[in-house]
Amino acid sequence: MTENTAEKTKGGFGSKLGFILAAAGSAVGLGNIWRFPYLAAKYGGGIFLLVYLILAVTFGFTMMLTEIALGRKTGKSVLGAYKEADKRFAPLGWLAAAVPAIILPYYSVIGGWVLKYMCMFVSGNGASAANAQFAAENSDKTHSFFVHYIGLFGEPTFFFIIYVLIGSVAVLLGVEKGIEKISKILMPVLLVLIIVIAVYILFMDGAVEGLKYYVLPDFTGFTVTKLMKTIAAAVGQLFYSMSLAMGIMVTYGSYMRRSDSLEGSVRQIEVFDTLVAFLAGMVIVPSVFAFSNGDPAALNAGPGLMFETLPKVFDSMPGGQIVGAAFFFLVSLAALTSSISLMETVVAAVMEKTKFSRPVSCFAVIAFTIAVGMLSVMGYSVWSDFELFGMQILDFFDFISNNIFMPVLALFTCILFGYIVKTKYIEDEVKEGGQKFAAVLLYRIMIKVFCPICMIIILLTPFVTDI
Repeated sequence: MTENTAEKTKGGFGSKLGFILAAAGSAVGLGNIWRFPYLAAKYGGGIFLLVYLILAVTFGFTMMLTEIALGRKTGKSVLGAYKEADKRFAPLGWLAAAVPAIILPYYSVIGGWVLKYMCMFVSGNGASAANAQFAAENSDKTHSFFVHYIGLFGEPTFFFIIYVLIGSVAVLLGVEKGIEKISKILMPVLLVLIIVIAVYILFMDGAVEGLKYYVLPDFTGFTVTKLMKTIAAAVGQLFYSMSLAMGIMVTYGSYMRRSDSLEGSVRQIEVFDTLVAFLAGMVIVPSVFAFSNGDPAALNAGPGLMFETLPKVFDSMPGGQIVGAAFFFLVSLAALTSSISLMETVVAAVMEKTKFSRPVSCFAVIAFTIAVGMLSVMGYSVWSDFELFGMQILDFFDFISNNIFMPVLALFTCILFGYIVKTKYIEDEVKEGGQKFAAVLLYRIMIKVFCPICMIIILLTPFVTDI
């Protein structure tokens, strides 16, 4: 086969750079800019960073290479790719399609929150997002602005729908004309913007101490138990940061040109993604450290770090409105590139299964996304008292997709290519066209031994300890 089936029937990336930036755009999202920094702050700063970097070049590389190679070898969406590898594993394709279908709606709700914050800072109202300012101007003294806002119905619904429609434009335009062209613009802008903000933050009083906490490992009082928790957190983060076990890399791989180096492309995506996550940490950890004088409560603010703690930071710093507007614009770009890849994965599966055109498939997915996403919006507002297994609706969708479906998909992917069709299935695709596979020994060890162990740890962790 000299030409990828995908390139003939459903379009493909026109260049290696286009593929790398689109795949990196998928990987770079809220996982990098929102989740990575608060996990780094929670799990010891430099220690978490060290563990994450080691896992990124081993575990992350192995799983991403496997998914992209599977997509390029078969030229199909996730529904057909796993089936072609081995008919007995066809259900993995449906599971891989279900993951982005579950994530996209609630991810878009969070993307709508980011758009709201960006608009607030751009319009000069960023101070209202700081708790003290909000409490002074409103009768509700018990909740932060963020908790108050997501408890509304109308405005979060508006920003959620706007966010979905913006992302759908790239998917409607197709792979080369839409996703590739937009990624070539957004990703360099995102990288430049985050570097500028990171440099600005480092000149704040106290920021250097925060930088030291972030990049220098401190093993004082660090026990084996803490190390295991850190490893588990870092492995879980890799799913978010590198778009693994979501069907995305299989879909993008099906659009990849056969003449491009698989191993080299994966390494470049990996470097870009990790660089953005690292720089995001340089923006958030030192700024919060400077604002709070190293207060552990501020550093361990968890998911609320971006929506509750950072507005305080921006409100307290000179030029904070400008920095805040730039930051939330940056986060909006990152979230948008990821939601585009999530939508494209679902659209590609619908197109392949139904034979509908891209516009019809896209509009069907948009309608589905809005309908299901509204459950998450209402879960914080009109249905705030309703819970599923003790969780709010958005949290339930997040738990099902990230703590169950994704690790299960990754585990059986390792079994499929490590022991059923063997590693040769992937190795032959990597070596297509006379390309070398320098990390072949590492790949075999990871896919057969280390990656399955990591997946079992991830699956067991929520039921053993709260990390």
